[in-house]
Amino acid sequence: AGLGVPDEDVRAYLALREAAHVRLFTAAPWLPGHLHNLIERYAAGISIDLEALDEAVRDAGFTEPAKLQEALTTGIFATHHSDEQRETLASIETLLALIEGWVQEVTLRAAAPHVPSIGALREMMRRRRASGGPAEDTFATLLGLELRPRRLRDAATLWATLGQQAGAERRDAVWSHPDMLPPAAALDDPQAWGAMLLGGA
Repeated sequence: AGLGVPDEDVRAYLALREAAHVRLFTAAPWLPGHLHNLIERYAAGISIDLEALDEAVRDAGFTEPAKLQEALTTGIFATHHSDEQRETLASIETLLALIEGWVQEVTLRAAAPHVPSIGALREMMRRRRASGGPAEDTFATLLGLELRPRRLRDAATLWATLGQQAGAERRDAVWSHPDMLPPAAALDDPQAWGAMLLGGA
């Protein structure tokens, strides 16, 4: 609303994004399992404050499901993270940023020749990511993970840089195995990481 972009352009852009996600997860069948394993590794270290749980159930009761649900999603999980959990959260954030950045870059390349308003649509998506949605809220509530918009931009820059340096085929070959994926440090200096990757190819 208020974007000033024809509805058909918005639908085309969102459809391209969904198609890019499908393409990525189909081409990298290891990806869902890898993400699940990271979340399971984090979850293994979660501790629950049983006193807070008892208090939440006692205060909310079982007659008001909405109130009970709200009580159970706040305060019962320990707020401190172990070193291993912090490391796992960083890996989850990096992986999600790499996925989103790749989708953004591929969608841009596919849409640019056909959708004149691609710039406004990209900005719309950036703002939506920054303000959060159901996925972001879930990660924040259950994992304490805030997906930083800057990391998403860094990841998009990395994929664009690699595509320019080596072409789309070489860019996408990085998804052939989890060990090929850029580490978090690569998002800080995409040019250097791309040069290192191509130098070792």
